[in-house]
Amino acid sequence: MTLNRFYILLSLMVCISCSKQSEISPAEKDQPLINYVNPFIGTGGHGHTYPGATLPFGMMQLSPDTRLDGWDGCSGYHYTDEYIYGFSHTHLSGTGISDYGDVLLMPTNETNFNNGADGKKGYRAHFSHDNEFAEPGYYKVHLDSTNIDVELTVSLRSGIHKYQFPSAENQFVILDLVHRDKVLDAKINKISNTEIVGYRHSEGWAKDQRLFFAIKTSHPFNDILQSPPESGMPGARRSSLKFINPNNEPIIIKVGISAVDIDGALKNLEAEIGNKNFETVKEEAQKYWESQLEKVVIESDDSDKKTNFYTALYHTMIAPNRYQDVDGRYRGMDLEIHNAEFDYYSVFSLWDTYRAAHPLYTIIEQERTNDFINTFLAKYDEGGIMPTWDLAGNYTDCMIGYHAVPVVADAYLKGIRDYDTEKAFEAMKHSATRNKFGLESYKKYGFIPVDEESESVSKTLEYAYDDWTIAQMAKAMGKSEDYKTYIQRAQYYKNMFDPESKFMRGRFRNTWFAPFDPYEVNFNYTEANAWQYSFYVPQDISGFINLLGGKHQLEAQLDELFSAKTETSGRNQSDITGLIGQYAHGNEPSHHMAYLYNFVNSPHKTQEKVHQILTELYKNEPDGVSGNEDCGQMSAWYVLSSMGFYSVTPGSNEYVIGTPLFDKATINLEDGKQFTIIANNLSDTNIYVEYVKLNGKDMDVTYLKHEDIISGGTLEFTMSDNPAVWGSREGNEPKTEITDHIILPSPYIEKGDITFRGKTQVVLNTSEQDAKIYYAIDNYDFKLYEKPFTITEDAKVKLYSEKGELKSPVLTTPFYKIDPNLSITLESEYANQYSAGGNDALIDGIRSTKNYRTGSWQGYWNTDLVATVDLGRQKPINTISINFLQDQGAWIFYPTKVQCLVSKDNITFKALPSKIIDASKRNSELEIKTVEFKIPMTEYKYVKIIAKKLGVLPQWHLGYPMDGRSWIFADEISIK
Repeated sequence: MTLNRFYILLSLMVCISCSKQSEISPAEKDQPLINYVNPFIGTGGHGHTYPGATLPFGMMQLSPDTRLDGWDGCSGYHYTDEYIYGFSHTHLSGTGISDYGDVLLMPTNETNFNNGADGKKGYRAHFSHDNEFAEPGYYKVHLDSTNIDVELTVSLRSGIHKYQFPSAENQFVILDLVHRDKVLDAKINKISNTEIVGYRHSEGWAKDQRLFFAIKTSHPFNDILQSPPESGMPGARRSSLKFINPNNEPIIIKVGISAVDIDGALKNLEAEIGNKNFETVKEEAQKYWESQLEKVVIESDDSDKKTNFYTALYHTMIAPNRYQDVDGRYRGMDLEIHNAEFDYYSVFSLWDTYRAAHPLYTIIEQERTNDFINTFLAKYDEGGIMPTWDLAGNYTDCMIGYHAVPVVADAYLKGIRDYDTEKAFEAMKHSATRNKFGLESYKKYGFIPVDEESESVSKTLEYAYDDWTIAQMAKAMGKSEDYKTYIQRAQYYKNMFDPESKFMRGRFRNTWFAPFDPYEVNFNYTEANAWQYSFYVPQDISGFINLLGGKHQLEAQLDELFSAKTETSGRNQSDITGLIGQYAHGNEPSHHMAYLYNFVNSPHKTQEKVHQILTELYKNEPDGVSGNEDCGQMSAWYVLSSMGFYSVTPGSNEYVIGTPLFDKATINLEDGKQFTIIANNLSDTNIYVEYVKLNGKDMDVTYLKHEDIISGGTLEFTMSDNPAVWGSREGNEPKTEITDHIILPSPYIEKGDITFRGKTQVVLNTSEQDAKIYYAIDNYDFKLYEKPFTITEDAKVKLYSEKGELKSPVLTTPFYKIDPNLSITLESEYANQYSAGGNDALIDGIRSTKNYRTGSWQGYWNTDLVATVDLGRQKPINTISINFLQDQGAWIFYPTKVQCLVSKDNITFKALPSKIIDASKRNSELEIKTVEFKIPMTEYKYVKIIAKKLGVLPQWHLGYPMDGRSWIFADEISIK
């Protein structure tokens, strides 16, 4: 072949390829996309969503309230309920804690200020799902009890109620400001016979939420009738409006809300709704939703899958919520009024949403991502720190980590930078350098000890990931010293790894927390057990593989994860749902795990697990979400995964490829470009990827770069019904690894009793091969550890390791010698996860703090505590005491009665006067009570303590409706 002919042939091949590429058209919708949204998905089970009307990222969520309290009432609505209490204007979507439900309106046919929850006659009304309908921006229902039809629609900060009464007579509307949360202050002012204004300040999850409202009605009402003032509250909190409507026209009620003031609520209402009628506002709301949903267009013949997809996309666009008036004013984290030119938001559920929702926003909501980060920085100015879980101008201190940090870093590294980047980096470091929530010991030791902070394993692991994102941003900004600091901190996960069990475990006084059960849900992990947190090293999966012993070991561990028994032990944790083996899709720590198979060159297993999750754990039904929807995270996993990729490591600018669920999907980017994903030969059995082309070129790697999507183009899958070799060769896998500024993990005490009788033999070890361990006892010099050593008295053991130029921090562990003559017999069984070190915990001389999660309290669930102390011989006694903890929010109550009996022979006991405690009295304070018994100096050998349980929780307690039972937490029986 001549050179000219070769070039001609090459040109033809290129042209054919380009022509083939141009033939790939973007996905097209077959009908309005809002028709595929089912707002009832997630309103059953534990999804905690609501079906009412809201706009994308809007301030108002106008929705029915069917439930007043309880965990499954977090959104105010549950699909299993039969009564509607009314329609309030703020709701949370998919959270695990309740709040909101502000300014309830309820149409009825008489004045009655009782809501009916007590079973007596009230304003609540029966309804049927047969007469209920919801779609984006619109909700309607027929109230059976009163034959009133209700319709709701919204703008961003305002909404409209439309009530059709059965007759012109007896048209009443109840306005209830006492609904749900504790009211701190509230007021209702009549301005005219068609206008009311007021405010409601309340305490719930947000300790000081302030909301103002303005109400305008289409028809006049008589002077409002107000309920008598509540005890201890000035002024009424409930009103009844009787409407004058002789022609029985629909009653229209327009409501504006503001967190700033009444003037703000009026301005919001006037600017957004003004004189518009109900249908106009509804049409505008649904056009807004349609344009939002068009950011991703999919093609599929399976209407249920399309409904699942668009409902998921809808849920990712409900929160965060706008928290700013039309004039730019908002209430900041200092509860003062500020003004901003950017859009200011609230409700950042960052422990959940940094994983997938915010990475999704970096693709389809880049402008809004800038506003989110500007909001973080404003909150940093107002309250002193970027949010972790903020709500209505309040820091809730809920959940762990400082996950505004990866959101900022991920956006910055993807080129989203319309904010003060230097200030952002300063705020990120500030989040990581405080001394709260275990950070002080994390910085000092390179991990968080169990005995210093609750949820120590999870916090250490998540802090390490957050620190890695700081390091990546520092590197991109040329900040070499910061990079070194935070890339070293990013390796602190190594200190949680137990090389024997291959799990991430708590370090209790530099030993591994024991007894260890990887299925046990306990205070070492956040809403999880060891199975569900031991794979959380997204920033250094290569390093994690090395700790495990190689790729084959990680693959085997993943296989065991997905095939393990589905039961958990220990604490009951309702968040742990959607179990496949011990993979818990209903809670976020598991969300990246199915994609880890790609990292060990077994992408076909990722494809199997992802397809299983997509098709089995998401359903077009009320109980269609496997756990709390969590402000969009559960849905964002579905949106990304169903398109064929997922953000395992936000901040890496890579997405790991899974398996597509749809024939075609097109992402319509904000700059007008399109990224189209095609799946050829896709079917319910053809779930395996045979090969992939990116923009017409063969793609062997099993990951996708962010710039590939943002630049526009096509990703073309060819599917098969058999596992393929695609992506399984070495070098095809994604990789996250830390290769510089390596740290040395700290050694640990492998064997040795921290509290002992007589003597204890101490064995030291480390997870780092070839590292040398040095130790010192008390104030003696350090020496090389070569063999086990014995301790016979109280002592402090110091240890560290060295390898080359690397050295770990020095750790100190106190050993306590218990009087060898002293022993204790427990007739009650303590909970494994609250053992406080074992059988001798009540006589080991170690005192506990008010934090039960540090592991030093011994916990007894729904049982009396019965313990007998043997002094070894008869001794003169005049004082006996025992400590108990009260943390009622955690279901830990004082015993109702404490008895003390003494004996010389362990047969005949003398009872001392009992101590009676009013344990059921409501008290939100964390307290330690020392129960003391005095007796004339007399010699006894045995002391018996009996602490009687409260048992069933009081009626006022959150756990009462669930037949909750109390805990007794005890520590240190002291005998003098």
